[in-house]
Amino acid sequence: MVVRKVGKYEIGRTIGEGTFAKVKFAQNTETGESVAMKVLDRSTIIKHKMVDQIKREISIMKLVRHPYVVRLHEVIASRTKIYIILEFITGGELFDKIIHNGRLSEAEARRYFQQLIDGVEYCHSKGVYHRDLKPENLLLDSLGNLKISDFGLSALPEQGVSLLRTTCGTPNYVAPEVLSHKGYDGAVADVWSCGVILYVLMAGYLPFDELDLTTLYSKIERAEFSCPSWFPVGAKSLIHRILDPNPQTRITIEEIRSDEWFKKGYVPVRLLEYEDINLDDVNAVFDDPEVDKEERGNEPSGNEDMRPLILNAFDLIILSQGLNLATLFDRGKDSMKYQTRFVSQKPARVVLSSMEVVAQSMGYKTHIRNYKMRVEGLSANKASHFSVILEVFEVAPTFLMVDIQKAAGDAGDFLKRLACSIGQMQQPTFRYVERWRRTPFPRHQVSQNFQVIHIQEDCSLY
Repeated sequence: MVVRKVGKYEIGRTIGEGTFAKVKFAQNTETGESVAMKVLDRSTIIKHKMVDQIKREISIMKLVRHPYVVRLHEVIASRTKIYIILEFITGGELFDKIIHNGRLSEAEARRYFQQLIDGVEYCHSKGVYHRDLKPENLLLDSLGNLKISDFGLSALPEQGVSLLRTTCGTPNYVAPEVLSHKGYDGAVADVWSCGVILYVLMAGYLPFDELDLTTLYSKIERAEFSCPSWFPVGAKSLIHRILDPNPQTRITIEEIRSDEWFKKGYVPVRLLEYEDINLDDVNAVFDDPEVDKEERGNEPSGNEDMRPLILNAFDLIILSQGLNLATLFDRGKDSMKYQTRFVSQKPARVVLSSMEVVAQSMGYKTHIRNYKMRVEGLSANKASHFSVILEVFEVAPTFLMVDIQKAAGDAGDFLKRLACSIGQMQQPTFRYVERWRRTPFPRHQVSQNFQVIHIQEDCSLY
């Protein structure tokens, strides 16, 4: 097996994939530290005129060094690729925790909200406005602490410009002034998004959620929502002050910090001293690439007789929680993370073909390349698109694993329907590896041919 390296990093399997980038697990061979390596194709970035956006994202992540923000370690360039080396986060998305566990307790929701406010306030102090805050962009580390990620839509202040004018972000979390196209304060708009997130944490659903975008925007602009009966008075009052449609009277982060409900149980974050941040090298990533000699080992060409990627011990450690491989098939624990997998003893082509039939029968589009399939479609509320990546791996000569990861959007409904379809199959092609703490479909629907296995692991997307 060819070991691939970029600089001092040994590259493992792909743990995430989007339209313009892949995220791979990697290990620093000098320190043994695990990292996430975001790999971007230089020609694709230039072709789609994304150079400025990538430079901005790199600059922002270099500027923002905070315990509740995903850390950028370094950036490496070759003739053909840009490698962004990021902190490796093992706890998954906060979004998944809500989707599969339901609403959080008051104490847990407040703790995450406190950490979110700490991180966002720090970003604002550096002149950085996220503009796409939502649970999908909030990750959890191994200790359960929040990590803000995905600064692709973030804005840095320009000389002489006080208001931002680009409409971006996810509609359900966007402030009303952003939708008005009249200019807005990035910091004030971020506060609104934080309020929507707090509501979702405590309710388990969105305050503004309509199938029709016109109706959705209308409700956001009027702040037309209601809090469920179980919201405590303090939280309800704070949320109403945050979700104020008038940005001039909306509560500020400083005022949020003074709120009695917010202050309960608050633990101040300990900021570390970092060296001076220099952004001069950001342009060099694109203007003066290093020679590809830094990259050793090649991936198979498209002309070779491809077979599923073989998972070795290194990969299995990545898939397990921490270094405890026993948790890979542990049925007894209750602290689920959020990854979907199937195992099968059928030939790889049969496995992939079966998955394609299931996805297409649901009306979703599929794209297959080698032993990887992308599924695309509309989310359950038809308000946004989602995509997931299904990849077949060989664990042993007669034992395959299908790993399913979300690439974009809310794929929860698709994954539940997929589980039901596989559970109802008549032939024992798959055994379903469960990702939900609570069974997402009636247990009697699962055929006796399919064994449900509980696992505890996650590989986060960036």
